Amino acid sequence: MKARAACRPRVRQLLLSPAMNGQVSGNLRLMIVAGEASGDAHAASLVRALRQEGAPGVSFEFFGATGSGMRAAGVESIVATDDLAITGLLEIGGALKQFWRAYRTLKRAGIERAPDAVILVDWPDFNLRLARFFRARGLRVVYYISPQLWAWREHRTRNIRRDVDLLLAILPFEPEWYAARGITHVEFTGHPLTGEVRALYDRAEFCRRHELDDTRPLVALLPGSRHKELLRILPHMIEAAKTIHESRPDAQFVVALAPRRSTAEAQAIIDAALNTDHAKLSQRILITRQETREALGAADAAAVASGTATLEAALLRTPLVVVYKESFINWHTLGRLINTEHFGLVNLVAGERLAPELMQNDFTGDALAAELLKLLDPAHNAATRARLRAATHGLGAGGASKRAARAVLRVMREWKNEGGTNT
Repeated sequence: MKARAACRPRVRQLLLSPAMNGQVSGNLRLMIVAGEASGDAHAASLVRALRQEGAPGVSFEFFGATGSGMRAAGVESIVATDDLAITGLLEIGGALKQFWRAYRTLKRAGIERAPDAVILVDWPDFNLRLARFFRARGLRVVYYISPQLWAWREHRTRNIRRDVDLLLAILPFEPEWYAARGITHVEFTGHPLTGEVRALYDRAEFCRRHELDDTRPLVALLPGSRHKELLRILPHMIEAAKTIHESRPDAQFVVALAPRRSTAEAQAIIDAALNTDHAKLSQRILITRQETREALGAADAAAVASGTATLEAALLRTPLVVVYKESFINWHTLGRLINTEHFGLVNLVAGERLAPELMQNDFTGDALAAELLKLLDPAHNAATRARLRAATHGLGAGGASKRAARAVLRVMREWKNEGGTNT
């Protein structure tokens, strides 16, 4: 007991000022941990919002596990997570030493630096372990972007109940889902992408920049952000492009790469999937980097690897097909744990299959081509865009990061009012 009490954070100069309507002032030290690229981006937005929403007298000190976005937002990097965005049993197994090193480093930093709260962003396999460790030692824990326990591993709700003081949900059905399981410390903030997803320039400008014909059909291909996703997914996308090209020789294609992927990496996979019979098609496959939203916004239809990008496509009202292919062992072990009806985020939000889903063995070049050709039909395309607009309306208005920041500051004020401790 004495050892645990010694680990509890000391109360620093955090004052409740009547002049500031009870807002926390003084120095606020926050530990923030994110792993995946999307989590890093959302965490960076939250950091910026906390600075904007904080009272005039408050100064922030952020440290933790960071990607490039968080570092750019001024978070001190205790652990760099750029190389830890890994999925799959074999892949994680190979990087286990890196994960344990990061885990030990963050535990030590949290105890030594005694933050006023720990904010964990997504990354549940890693962050739920940290939540248990820190909460048991008296630190307050905020979890931003609820783990998708409604999709798989529902038993982890007990971890949320025991180890998390405030859960910030980004999907509208999540608070009710948790409440049905006796967890009420959940707040819906809206999805951080809502109001933020927009193309920097329109279709005409995108086509002009890349010497495309904006009067011809344009199909965007988003194969994912990891190298192994490119290896498993992009070849099937190119096979689909071959089939589409046979019936729609006017079609153009753009492979929109995530920032971590290189043009040479994608070009090698495309070259291997094409042959001399498709010389004309190869000239119509454009590769872009750092233009995902512009490519989606310009496209008539898109094939998108399951993940955050599917929601970006929906927010841009771009008709899409959700695809994914894993290794055999990952799919037949982890895949069996998934108990939700839909894989794509847009379909989960809508509660229906707005975007066709081609998963694992169902994902072939021919199957994808058939779905994309349907989406290129003008009437079907227009109807799909209208349904996407209606479905994404439920994600809330823009400003989710600000609402999340206000929720964090509010509960910290409440904790101080409770007696000035973190326990």
